[in-house]
Amino acid sequence: METATVINEARYYVMAVTPTRLYSFTGFGSLETVFSSYLDRTVHFMELPGDIPNSELHFFIKQRRAVHFAWLSGAGIYHGGLNFGGQQSSSGNGNFIENKALLNYSKLSEGIEAVKPSSMALSEFHFLLLLENKVKVVNRISENIIEDLQFDQTSDSASKGIIGLCSDATAGLFYAYDQNSIFQVSINDEGQDMWKVYLDMKEYAASLANCRDPFQRDQVYLVQAEAAFSSKDYFRAASFYAKINCILSFEEVTLKFISAGEQDALRTFLLRKLDNLEKDDKCQITMISTWTTELYLDKINRLLLEDDSAVENNNSDYQSIIKEFRAFLSDSKDVLDETTTMKLLESYGRVEEMVYFASLKGQYEIVVHHYIQQGEAKRALEVLQKPSVPVDLQYKFAPDLIALDAYETVESWMATKNLNPRKLIPAMMRYSSEPHAKNETHEVIKYLEYCVHKLHNEDPGVHNLLLSLYAKQEDDSSLLRFLECKFGKGPDNGPEFFYDPKYALRLCLKEKRMRACVHIYSMMSMHEEAVALALQVDPELAMAEADKVEDDEDLRKKLWLMIAKHVVEQEKGTKRENIRMAIAFLKETDGLLKIEDILPFFPDFALIDDFKEAICSSLEDYNKQIEQLKEEMNDTTHGADNIRNDISALAQRCTVIDRDEECGVCRRKILNTGREFGMGRGFTSVGQMAPFYVFPCGHAFHAQCLIAHVTRCTVEDHAEYILDLQKQLTLISSEARRESNGNLALEVSIPSMTTIDKLRSQLDDAIASECPFCGDLMIREISLPFILPEEDQHVVSWEIKPNVGTQRNIPLPV
Repeated sequence: METATVINEARYYVMAVTPTRLYSFTGFGSLETVFSSYLDRTVHFMELPGDIPNSELHFFIKQRRAVHFAWLSGAGIYHGGLNFGGQQSSSGNGNFIENKALLNYSKLSEGIEAVKPSSMALSEFHFLLLLENKVKVVNRISENIIEDLQFDQTSDSASKGIIGLCSDATAGLFYAYDQNSIFQVSINDEGQDMWKVYLDMKEYAASLANCRDPFQRDQVYLVQAEAAFSSKDYFRAASFYAKINCILSFEEVTLKFISAGEQDALRTFLLRKLDNLEKDDKCQITMISTWTTELYLDKINRLLLEDDSAVENNNSDYQSIIKEFRAFLSDSKDVLDETTTMKLLESYGRVEEMVYFASLKGQYEIVVHHYIQQGEAKRALEVLQKPSVPVDLQYKFAPDLIALDAYETVESWMATKNLNPRKLIPAMMRYSSEPHAKNETHEVIKYLEYCVHKLHNEDPGVHNLLLSLYAKQEDDSSLLRFLECKFGKGPDNGPEFFYDPKYALRLCLKEKRMRACVHIYSMMSMHEEAVALALQVDPELAMAEADKVEDDEDLRKKLWLMIAKHVVEQEKGTKRENIRMAIAFLKETDGLLKIEDILPFFPDFALIDDFKEAICSSLEDYNKQIEQLKEEMNDTTHGADNIRNDISALAQRCTVIDRDEECGVCRRKILNTGREFGMGRGFTSVGQMAPFYVFPCGHAFHAQCLIAHVTRCTVEDHAEYILDLQKQLTLISSEARRESNGNLALEVSIPSMTTIDKLRSQLDDAIASECPFCGDLMIREISLPFILPEEDQHVVSWEIKPNVGTQRNIPLPV
């Protein structure tokens, strides 16, 4: 009995024998359920009539499960395999036996009457059959007797014979026993020759499964190969020959196929041999792959010779061998020698395959060159657009591609990233130099516009080329739009255009694009040339150019005078009509020009009556200007009087200081005597008091204290300037005092006193222009750090360092 799990449920398999029948039962649930289910269905059994001394049922157990069985019946040994859980065994019909066979007893005796065994044992590949006092070992597969075993019995036991056989499935041992003794039968590697047994029976798959080493497998492959070769099944023979590694050389096999004239089978053999070779056999792989390539090429040529229409017939053998050959090239691209393979393909005239192999090897230049020669620009561009293709090939083949198909080429350029348009300029210039239909879209202009407007290209060469192509068009609207566009207005401090204005001017003059020339002159701030050229095209354009000048009134007037002269000289009507036109022109200048400015442009014999209204209007304007100037002069005189009065009031201004007033810096009294504080040289002494400063805000400072405070708080350059003034003032005061003590003339000391006053005024401006406590000096101190860089040593002294040696814990009451 065995159990197996089928569809997540335990299933029972039971075999039972009687002397003439072998029953098999199967079912789900308990054993009682299994057997009771057969009340309603047919019991499956095998009946073998005949007498047998002892009917036995044996199983071979492998990994705790019965693998095959043998039944010692009257008709023979019925045996087979057991399949638990298979489709047939789970169908419910009780048939879980497969590969059934019956060993007839007649095979156990040679020409004499068949003797039935009295007992039996079963191993993996053999039957052990007890016949009288002998045990015959019979191969279960070939049914041949392998060995006869004799037992050394005592005389008493020999007369009675061997009683029976039994086995120990766990230990793999067999026993024969009589009344007095037990004999052990050991099996040592019974499957070592089973590959030969299966091979003799031509069961090649089972033979290979039982092979122990490559030599045995080669023997099996050789038998299969020779059998297939003898039956002229050359392709099958080639597959088996390719698997042989030891007992047959490569040369022997190849000569065998060459002698038979089987080139296709030889190719198959080489392909299979490549599959079986190790990757380390690089030299042999390369040689076989090259030979295979030549065989493919030979096969293709033979097919072409046999059928001229093979190229057009998509279903022919020719097309299939081409696909197969290309697949081989793709698989073998890394092992084939590039130079040798290219020469082979070229010698056989297989250009398409040569291009295909070149693409596999990354030789894209050959591929693109071939497609260009064939006029297939689109396919060439598809190759160039691959990520693995170097971008330099785009530039190299650009002239040929744009000449072949300008639309597809430009579309490919626009779809390709990281392309430098500057390197495409030679190709675009070559294309542009060729004649084109009027209604044809200029592909180069389209690409350049894409670069300038979409990619925001800033290369001057690209902009110059686009400008030159615009200039050669009949309609100059595109050129004017391009010139008016400010391409660099986005970046800070960027240029407004990237083309060369001098080149653009020369080109437009050559192509007679006068409006464009006017714009370029204006852009280059050459307004006089712009207006002069615009007058040749359109006076309205000249007026617009003159109005562009806003920051230079004289230049603007000069430009309008140029326009006025042109207008007066170009009028062809009567004199009176010319005067009316000139007067109307004056109104367009918004008062910039007067009648007297354009009178010199009229002839001397023109009557003044015609200008009467304009002259009167001009005189009235002058009168208004004179009156306005008089008002401004009166306002200026009144303002000067006010200033003089303010100066006089300031000269009489005074400040009252309390006798206890303190200095804002040193906190001493302002009215201390000079000897207590120290008289400052270069200052006017007030009796015995030290010089001091008083500010309108009420703060007062000794002169020396104020100088010290300002030099300490102000910037370094200003502090040095103050100290230098103080030093000069001190030196000049000392010299003037010595000269005065030496009774020198008064005239000599006057210039010295003037210098002292000048220096004192400069010092006053430097230190007393505003109160240091209320002015900008105090505001700037807000941003200064509390600790200056030169005070870093004080920061170190303020650090709190724990005293580890004296540290102790002080309990705090809660």
